[in-house]
This record gives sequence, C-alpha cells and structure tokens, in this order.
Amino acid sequence: MTDPSPLPLPASPPGRRTVLLAGLGCALTACSTPRPNTPTGPSISSSNSAAAFPSPAAWQPGPGELQPDVKLRAVQVVEAIGGWPPGGQGVAAARARVAALGADPGLADQGGPLLADAPQAALEVVYAQYGGLLADSASVLVTCRQWLAGPDGAPVSTGSTVDVRLSSAEPRWRVTSLHPSDPGPAAAALPDPALRVLAQPRIALPPAAVADVRSGQVHAAALEAMLALAGAYAFEVSVLRSGHPLLVFGTDRPSDHPRGLAFDTWRIEGHPVVDPAAPAGLVESFMRAAAAAGSYNVGGPQLLSGGRTANQFFSDPTHHDHVHTGFRD
Repeated sequence: MTDPSPLPLPASPPGRRTVLLAGLGCALTACSTPRPNTPTGPSISSSNSAAAFPSPAAWQPGPGELQPDVKLRAVQVVEAIGGWPPGGQGVAAARARVAALGADPGLADQGGPLLADAPQAALEVVYAQYGGLLADSASVLVTCRQWLAGPDGAPVSTGSTVDVRLSSAEPRWRVTSLHPSDPGPAAAALPDPALRVLAQPRIALPPAAVADVRSGQVHAAALEAMLALAGAYAFEVSVLRSGHPLLVFGTDRPSDHPRGLAFDTWRIEGHPVVDPAAPAGLVESFMRAAAAAGSYNVGGPQLLSGGRTANQFFSDPTHHDHVHTGFRD
C-alpha cells in the first residue's frame, strides 16, 4: 500500500558519495536474462574504455498502464538526474538536465544518492510502480539500477528506488518532489530467512530491496512468505521498505512497508502484473497464495472474494500494477 510523506526524506550524508564508490567493486558482465538479487542491465565488457560503459534504453510504459504519461513524467526526471555523460556530474549539471525537460530544476537538489560524485553515470529504470494514484495527485515509485564510473573508469553497480510525487497540471502532470530510498547500513549478521531470500534464484530483488534485506529490517513474516511463494512462482519484487511512502497515500494511516512488514510484486513468471496479456488466473493465484502464506492484506488489480476476513483482499487504481502483500507485527 502507499503513503505520502509529509516531509522530504533527508539526502544522503556527504561522506556517502565516497563510500559508495569505494565500497561497490564488482563490474557487471553480460547476461541475457536478469538474475535474482544481482540484477543485470545492458551488456558491458570488462574493458575500461568509454564504449564499455552501459547505455540503457529510456523506460517506456507497457500495455495496461493507467495514466501512463504520469509514470513517464516521473521516470524522465529520475533518468535526467541519475545518468550523465563524462564530465556531467554535479548538482548544477543535473539542474540543467531537469530544466531541459520543462520541469523544476530545483528537483535535482533532492536527488540524494542518485548524484554520487562520479565522472560518469548510467541509470536504468527496472519498473515504475504507483505508490498512490488519486484524481489530482500521485506517487510513482521509480525502481532503478545505476552504474557509476569508478576510479579506473570501470562501471560500478548500485541502485535506488525514488518515491516521485506529482500533481495534476496541463499539459502534463507536474513533479513536485523526490524521496530517494535510504535502506541504512547492512546488519552485522542476518537471520536465516533473510539469507535464504538473498540466495533464492526465484526471487528477484532490485538494488534498494536487496539493501533492505541486508539491513536486517525486513520482518521474518514477510521473508518467510516470499520463500513460500518462491516454491510455486518466480517473481520480481518492486518495493520492500525504503523508497516507499510512509503513509498509505491520501490517508494518515501508516504503511506496512517502512516497518518491513510488506512487499510489492510487479512481475510474476515473467509477466508484468499490469499486462492484460498475462495468462488468465496467474495474478489471482499469486494473490491467493500470498494470503495462504500469512498475509492479512493482499491488494492487486482484481478484487477477490473468499478471504479469511472481510478485507483480506482489496483492489484500487494504485494496485492495478502490482500485488501488495502485508503482514502484522
């Protein structure tokens, strides 16, 4: 579920930029299909030449999306901030790229970890999911992976999820604020369910969600449910804790996500939840399996009957593009 944060999330501390480049050391290798928990993007070689740097395609909404231009606007601002050619680093350059879109250049100041101090960067959007969709406002959760040029010029893999807020306007919706994910430091030791989720090849986690699990702040109930679902489905998580609104969007109710008590799934067995061409019954069966795995609150594009409680299943425009699976503490 989703929630508007009343205050912008704080940007990363200045020292994080240096730590980010020093601590992320593995260059990516070419791969034809994404691997869970170490997602790959455009094929690159081990060469340090400029030609080897990733060049991901711009994200485009697929079939079945509600108000696709709202998502596209959110994504374009994130792509403009988080990717730059050699020598294009820095807030001033990011402001110019955002202004070229006709958006508020001050949004670049809210880029946080997207603006690491690297001479070159590439950004690929994994998926843009609604965190909230109302008549005049929206939250779009832009899940992305990013490559930063390291000291030797070779690309270093990282990524984040950005909660992008928008308000209705003509001719296009207007981006009003950005709230990048902040998973926190990795825990010194992880419980067994967390280790099993990170090792499970049928659960694909984007970079921010991997960091959430490694932080030790994802509840065991959510982790065990993911493992149970992986017995029958290969699926891709969009959002766990960080990068999600703090409140259920448009309400004053706390969301389960920031407390590590929920996860959202955007693709099941290779089929986006939003895609009308997905096999009949696939999303429904996944939702029912999530309920059987212990979720008290399963949301998706279909309103299902037969839950253990009157509101175990729910549906609304926000959850047209993903399955929400929530748990009680």
